[in-house]
Amino acid sequence: MSDIRGIVFDKDGTLFDFVATWGAWTRALLMDLAGDDPARAAILGEAIGYDLPQQRFLPWSPVIAGTPGEIAEALLPHLPGASPLTLVARMNQLAAEAPQAQAVPLAPLMAVLKGRGLRLGVATNDAEGPARAHLAAAGVEDLFDFVAGFDSGHGSKPAPGQLLAFAEAQGLMPAQVAMVGDTRHDLHAARAAGMTAVAVLTGLARAEDLSPFADQVLPDIGHLPDWLAGRAARPALAGARETAA
Repeated sequence: MSDIRGIVFDKDGTLFDFVATWGAWTRALLMDLAGDDPARAAILGEAIGYDLPQQRFLPWSPVIAGTPGEIAEALLPHLPGASPLTLVARMNQLAAEAPQAQAVPLAPLMAVLKGRGLRLGVATNDAEGPARAHLAAAGVEDLFDFVAGFDSGHGSKPAPGQLLAFAEAQGLMPAQVAMVGDTRHDLHAARAAGMTAVAVLTGLARAEDLSPFADQVLPDIGHLPDWLAGRAARPALAGARETAA
């Protein structure tokens, strides 16, 4: 049996393909805030590391791993008179409505993991409300035992609060949990929580960006069952070698 008894997933770039989902959301947000003025939208895009004409994120963009509050903080200097609370609320509304592109078919994968007795959670720097909306739209919300956003009272990544809250809620030791994510924020949170850090490549980061901070790098979450099976087999193989000796 694997030593991993729980898996906590990042959402964007992990459960859902980042570019396919959040490129569309970012373009919609910028045009909304700019009153459909492309030149104005491009200026706002520069503030949050999104090249609107090229439709690509810059590596430092707060959209990649930041909270809605951090994105709003970058935009507010360019929106005189705007309220931070109103801006975050608008961002969350658009996020909840954003179509999500699943990184792999989620329902069958989560059913397999649940069938193996694993406890499953989501820890995202998105707000909890949109996160639950996205999981429900994918038909998998009920398969998760725990969902936390930056506004759920456990802090945000790279701090470990969300991850530790998951472990405590499920009666697990941190060492029994794997954190799966697509950014350094996720992997740093895993390390800080004392969990196994698993990187996936369905976000914007490359393997060489994540491997120094990860215990394992996988192409996507669809490879988790085989990875878990491999972990379960290793102690048995070690025991067989000792017996043979």
